[in-house]
Amino acid sequence: MLEDASRAFEELDGKIGEVSFDPNDAASIDDAIRSMEIAIDQKIGAFKSNPMVAQLIPQMKAKYRDGIIARAEIARNNHS
Repeated sequence: MLEDASRAFEELDGKIGEVSFDPNDAASIDDAIRSMEIAIDQKIGAFKSNPMVAQLIPQMKAKYRDGIIARAEIARNNHS
């Protein structure tokens, strides 16, 4: 179990994926969030039966979702 968790963490070390979006378009932001969630699932999905990893997945998705939303807000503020 610990070995699987360690391998899952290694999968998340570094670049998970790359998304682009229009900061003024809510649908585009939502698409970027979904794309990142899919990328996370693809990176560590094989380990999701591990309780340690399963607990990490929602936290990782929330972290990246919040990051995308923050980037969109910053972009909107810089262009207004």
